[in-house]
Amino acid sequence: MAQISLGEIDRLVAGHHHDPHQVLGAHPGPDGITVRALRPLAAAVTVVLPDGRRFPMSHVHEGVFEATLPPGEMPDYRIAVAYQDPASATDGTDRAEATDRAEATDRAEATDRAEASGSRLGPETLTDDPYRHLPTLGEVDLHLVGEGRHEQLWQVLGAHVRTFPPDGEAPAGDGATQRQPFRSQIGTGFGPVTGTSFAVWAPNARGVRVIGDFNHWDGRGHPMRSLGGSGIWELFIPGVGEGTRYKYEVCAPDGTWRVKADPLAQAAERPPATASVVYTSGYTWGDDSWLAERARRTPQREPMSVYEVHLGSWRPGLSYRELADELTGYVESMGFTHVELLPVAEHPFGGSWGYQVSSYYAPTARFGAPDDFRYLVDRLHQAGIGVFLDWVPAHFPRDDWALARFDGTPLYEDADPRRGEHPDWGTYVFNFGRAEVRNFLVANALYWLEEFHIDGLRVDAVASMLYLDYSRREGEWTPNIYGGRENLEAISFLQEVNATAYRRSPGISMIAEESTAWPGVTRPVHLGGLGFGFKWNMGWMHDTLAYLSHDPVFRHYHHNELTFSLIYAFSENFVLPLSHDEVVHGKGSLLGKMPGDDWRRFAGLRGLLAYMWSHPGKQLLFMGSEFGQGGEWSEERGLDWWVLDDDFHRGVQRLVHDMNGIYAATAALWRCDTSPDGFSWIDANDAGGNTLSFLRLADDGGVLACIANFSAMPHDNYRVGLPHAGRWRELLNTDAAIYGGSGVGNLGAVEAVPEPWHGRPASASLTVPPLGVLWLVPES
Repeated sequence: MAQISLGEIDRLVAGHHHDPHQVLGAHPGPDGITVRALRPLAAAVTVVLPDGRRFPMSHVHEGVFEATLPPGEMPDYRIAVAYQDPASATDGTDRAEATDRAEATDRAEATDRAEASGSRLGPETLTDDPYRHLPTLGEVDLHLVGEGRHEQLWQVLGAHVRTFPPDGEAPAGDGATQRQPFRSQIGTGFGPVTGTSFAVWAPNARGVRVIGDFNHWDGRGHPMRSLGGSGIWELFIPGVGEGTRYKYEVCAPDGTWRVKADPLAQAAERPPATASVVYTSGYTWGDDSWLAERARRTPQREPMSVYEVHLGSWRPGLSYRELADELTGYVESMGFTHVELLPVAEHPFGGSWGYQVSSYYAPTARFGAPDDFRYLVDRLHQAGIGVFLDWVPAHFPRDDWALARFDGTPLYEDADPRRGEHPDWGTYVFNFGRAEVRNFLVANALYWLEEFHIDGLRVDAVASMLYLDYSRREGEWTPNIYGGRENLEAISFLQEVNATAYRRSPGISMIAEESTAWPGVTRPVHLGGLGFGFKWNMGWMHDTLAYLSHDPVFRHYHHNELTFSLIYAFSENFVLPLSHDEVVHGKGSLLGKMPGDDWRRFAGLRGLLAYMWSHPGKQLLFMGSEFGQGGEWSEERGLDWWVLDDDFHRGVQRLVHDMNGIYAATAALWRCDTSPDGFSWIDANDAGGNTLSFLRLADDGGVLACIANFSAMPHDNYRVGLPHAGRWRELLNTDAAIYGGSGVGNLGAVEAVPEPWHGRPASASLTVPPLGVLWLVPES
């Protein structure tokens, strides 16, 4: 092999060489096999072969050592390294000077020289050479990454523990690399080789190095190689195993070095620490029957009663595994069909509730390891409870150790601040038009669905992605190529992630938090829609809470706020959210929004919940609201569980429990949620009585009548039209004494007579309780 110039070694040592493997490792030549190793500050370096032969390496320049082995087949080898013992150094003698003297010496000669200078060598360490191994990404992987189409990106980028077996076949590890045999450059005469491969996308970097526990956070000895035009830098480091903390040193185009966490790390240190952690899942799932059943379901035609949870404050101090017992038991006992978890991906600031993500592929270490989170999901599934996860592809924080300006340039974010910066949140916005960034996010959605068996993603802040002028004044945004304000790249991204997720994980639900009237949010992609399965009905939430905030004496002026939602109720597949956003930032609790004394406030809350459960659409309720927590939620403290000593709070909790049971057993409340066939007004116009009534219908003939009285007075002899005569059972009465009510009702049933009313062939005279909701079903 040709002589390596000192200038090339200088570039290597400076961390600017695009291919350290071209200089280091074993290279055949006319005179034999040249082996070079980078061992800064070493005093003696030796090539050791499996048969015990040793070849002392001479110091070439700046910590690069070289030896020439006899011609022949490329042998297996190890590098024996010894450093000067610092405790024995004399004045004027340090390790750097020892390295400068270590030319053409083996350990014996180096020891003689060290002793002559009044120092001695430390113990010799035998290590494998990272630079003798071929890349861990094959051509197909690089091609897919370049196209932005690698749907299992987490299997090739990031950190992965791999083992080279003695026979040289593909190593144990993830499935992606097994598509193409992963080979060591030379044999494995020393036996199996285990280590960790590192791969990171940094196309504009001048150089990238790995730092971590294994090299004292000094990356000079572990520069990575660039894999051509892919922008990916890669290095396999033998001996690095599970639990190792690491980061990347990235040299920007201007020569500035930045220390960065791994964007594809599958585990991270517990905040406020920020290092990535080498992690391989060893979890064995027990939810096969759940996944098989899920694949056969159509979520729009299934019951969905969602309990929204912030894991850190539900019961503070619980780990994932403790939550697997306590949260699962509670949700199951309350009858919710699903939980929705506020973002679990690692985030540096707890006060963001997880909505400013720094490590998109790592479950937060605040509650345990990634497999502990898998255990939580598994336990919920085995209890028959689905798991939704909040996902945040709209923006990311500016922390300089994370995604921001990753390779010294706007990489994940758009370079134009009018598109790449969010004025409200002080964050960066993803560059949805860049193939690799889109790939990063699409693969991340698939990662949570496939690696953690998540049943659906609630996509945060969709409106901020769709509109180029979102929260921006005139002159602060740039139009699309057609002069409009629609973010065409974000639209394409959302369509891609939804179509891909549904293709790969049948039965899941992609849910949009979208607060505008954007058309076709839940229309399939092939019909021009965004392709979501559900959309949060923010309009229903806003109008309903606004109506109920008025004193009952004034509500008749605002009756349209209750009825308006039914004008568009079937334009999308809706979820009705009473989420965490409604009980923070000075908004108070749901209970606190209700006017009047305690009795009226609790009655109003019970009425709101029963109206919500009976309104077309699935329902979502934030934790604490199910028992009427009075204080505003804060992530810094737990829920006010102690209020359950009070009868009113226990009554609200019992009501939610009973409604969930009735809901799951009553197809009329969910089978036709997305169709006008599932709803029919009885009377939408009783503004004077602050009352509305309607029917919920199933396609099997099931029917439920809902009568909601939002006035503070009971309605006696209140006649409503019904589909047929006969006995109608009072399935639910929110004013029942067991819920903390006054007990006004109909003694469990009413008799409908063949007297037409409200355009119906039959009718019944009811007593409708104050601030109360009745559910009636035919007895037979």
